[in-house]
Amino acid sequence: MLQTAADRSPKIMIVAGEASGDLHGSNLIAAAAEYQPHLQFFGVGGDKMRAAGCRILFPSDELSVMGVVEVVSQLPRIYTRFKQLKLTLNGEERPDLLVLIDFPDFNLRLAKAAKAVGVPVLYYISPKVWAWRSGRAKIIAERVDRLALIFPFELKIYESLGVKAEYVGNPLLDEFAENQPAGLLRHHLGVEPDTQVVGIFPGSRNSELNYILDTLVETAELLHRKKPTAKFLVPVAPSLSRDVIEQRFSETQLPVFIVEENIYEVAAACNAVLTVSGTVTLQLTLVGTPMAILYKVAPLSYAIGKRLIKIAYAGLTNIVAGRGIVREFIQDAAQPQDMCAEVLRLLDDSDYAEAMQNNLTEVRKMLGSPGCSARVAAIAAEMTASPL
Repeated sequence: MLQTAADRSPKIMIVAGEASGDLHGSNLIAAAAEYQPHLQFFGVGGDKMRAAGCRILFPSDELSVMGVVEVVSQLPRIYTRFKQLKLTLNGEERPDLLVLIDFPDFNLRLAKAAKAVGVPVLYYISPKVWAWRSGRAKIIAERVDRLALIFPFELKIYESLGVKAEYVGNPLLDEFAENQPAGLLRHHLGVEPDTQVVGIFPGSRNSELNYILDTLVETAELLHRKKPTAKFLVPVAPSLSRDVIEQRFSETQLPVFIVEENIYEVAAACNAVLTVSGTVTLQLTLVGTPMAILYKVAPLSYAIGKRLIKIAYAGLTNIVAGRGIVREFIQDAAQPQDMCAEVLRLLDDSDYAEAMQNNLTEVRKMLGSPGCSARVAAIAAEMTASPL
C-alpha cells in the first residue's frame, strides 16, 4: 500500500491547558505552517489552536480548573482525559513528538508517560521553577528531551541537569512586533500632546480586582489632587469586567478614560504607569513607558506565598533584569501615598524617568529578537528526525 505525503508527515501531539497556552500554541502552529509545512498537529487546545490548523482531540477548558474544590470535583474527568492521551501516545495515532506548553501539573505527568513509551518530549514555556517548587527542575530534566525557554535567565537553572535547553526568545517580542503602537490614542481621546497622562493598569484577572482596584483608585485620587491637569487612562483586558471598573471610577471625580485598545497603544499614550505585576510589566518594558508596580492578595495567600516563592521581585521586568530597576509596592507596602509619590517623581523628575527608560531598553536587549514561534517550530521539525 502506497503512503501519501500526509501519511509520511511527522505527527505532533501538542497539549496546552490554558488560554495563554492556546495563544502560544496557535502561534507555534502558524509558524510551522509557514516554515515547516510538513508538520501535522493534533492534541489539546482552544479555538485559536483549532483555527491555526490543529486537530483538537478535546478542548483545553476541560482541563483548566481553578480552585481546590473545583479541581477535586473534576478529577474523574481530568483522569479520563489523561488516560485518553496516554493511550494515544502508544496507539494507532502515536505521535513522532509531544509538545507541552506550560500547564505543569498535568503536562509533567504526561511527559512521564511519553518517556515510558519512547515518544520524545519538547517542553515550550517551562514551569516557573525559578519562582517556586525549584525541585521540579530535576523532574523536568528527567522527563523532557528538550526545553524551549522564554526567559534568558532560565538557562542557568538547567545547565547542570543534563537536559538540552535553549532560549528561543519571548513570545511578547512577536506580539509587540505585530502590534507596534501608532501613537494616535491621545488624539482620538482629545488629549493635548503636552498633557500628562497616567496609566492605571489593573491587570487581567477579575479575582485581583477585589484586592487591588480600590488601592489603584485611591492612588489616582491623590495624584489628581497633586496634579489636577493630569488625565488617567485605564485599559480593560478582555478577561476583565468593564462594569466593575466603570462603576468604581464613576464614584470619583477623576478625569479618566476607560479603553479597550491593545495594551501597547495604551502604554504609548502614557507618561507613567502604575501597574500590577506580571506579564504587563514586560509589555510596558517593550514600549519603554516608566512605571511603578504594585500587587496585593488576600493576607493568608500572601503569607503562604511568601514562604513558597523564592524570588526577590514580583515584576517580570525586574526578574529579567536581575535587579530592581522599577520600584515595587507589594502587599502592606502598597500604600497610596507612597505610590503617588513615586508616580509624581516619574512625571516630574526627567532624569529619573530617563534613567528608568534606559534600563528598560537594556531589558529589551536581554530578551533578544522576535521569531520565538518560528524557532520552536524549527526545534520541533528537528526532533521529528524526518524533515521533508
